[in-house]
Amino acid sequence: MRESAVVRLVEGRLAWYPPGAGAEPQWLDEDSVRDSLHATLAQRRTKVCFAAPGADARLLTLAVAPEEKKHLNQSLPFMLEEQVAADVDNLHFAYSPLAGDTYAVAIAATSKMAEWQSLLADFPGIQLWLPEPMLLPWQAGEWCLVLEEDKVIVRTGQCEGFTVERDMLATMLQSVLSDAAEPKAVILYGMDQEADTALLPEAVRDRVQWRRGNLCAALLLSELPEVKVNLLQGEYAPRLPLALWWRQWRAVAAVFAAACIIQLAGIYAEYRNLSAQNLALRGAVEESYRRAMPQGAVVDAEKQLRRQLDVLGGSGQPSGFVGLIERVGGAVAGMPGTSIASINYNDKGNEMRLNIVAADFEGVEQLRSRMSEAGLEAIMESSSTQGERVSARLRVTERS
Repeated sequence: MRESAVVRLVEGRLAWYPPGAGAEPQWLDEDSVRDSLHATLAQRRTKVCFAAPGADARLLTLAVAPEEKKHLNQSLPFMLEEQVAADVDNLHFAYSPLAGDTYAVAIAATSKMAEWQSLLADFPGIQLWLPEPMLLPWQAGEWCLVLEEDKVIVRTGQCEGFTVERDMLATMLQSVLSDAAEPKAVILYGMDQEADTALLPEAVRDRVQWRRGNLCAALLLSELPEVKVNLLQGEYAPRLPLALWWRQWRAVAAVFAAACIIQLAGIYAEYRNLSAQNLALRGAVEESYRRAMPQGAVVDAEKQLRRQLDVLGGSGQPSGFVGLIERVGGAVAGMPGTSIASINYNDKGNEMRLNIVAADFEGVEQLRSRMSEAGLEAIMESSSTQGERVSARLRVTERS
């Protein structure tokens, strides 16, 4: 992991392998080393990976039918139920797609996942957990093995490998050979070439490329795998650090909330004040309207008053009651002996009904003629003779 850092468990202690680490890891139970890792995580420039112990994380590949891909998260435990010894309810399954319909799968006990979470609780920035065999350098057609004091880390494929005790290595590799082709090369990291090579099955001993070194040496030639079977999936997937954010921003949030409350209180007070002013103005408008129009509903006082003024001739044009009575009066004033007995005015149609008294019928017709000259239309609705005088009822409107 030339450009990445690795954190792993070594004999129950957390160890850190920085990029380009030397022959030995750095122990995270030392304050200075913990501070160094915290600084690396804070900078976010270097990817940090937790290497889950290979003995506790099983790797395998699985062919999945196309129709099963949509429900793989729910069906995967049952698809592998016969391949694991433990109850699937106590196991955690993580997967990642490979080529075609093949998936890489990693399996770990939920108790181990909880244990690792507890150990790494002080380092929440580590959000990539890979089984440690996946961290070894690998090329197609090769095996890579790293021998440690009492165990061996083995990677035999793109997503295949395990961690096993030294005395079980030959048996495990023989099992791999029975299911797959022999490798073209076996890269072996150790301290004693002859003794290390003797641990392998005879069929592959002639393919060994022995190199002196331990896991640190192997990591110098390794990179993060393209296929990352991250164990942090499902219920273990990284979540937003809401509690941390709340601790950092609660003072700002409190100030913001107080400002919002003050603003809302000010807006409400202004609303109450404006509402009271509006009610007072509406009351004053209605009171003023009632002085002019004592009866009738008040809907829009200004519009209603303007309409009444227009009807009464308030617009300044020779129309409405004033304009109409002016022209009617002018026509009647030029006829001595003719008088108006009563007037009935209808503002909706701007028409006027007159009861007039004239000397004779000729006087009535003469009055109608004079009204016509004034731009009015006078229709006689009825007439009668009262002694020597004539009484007539006229309907007078604007000429259309």
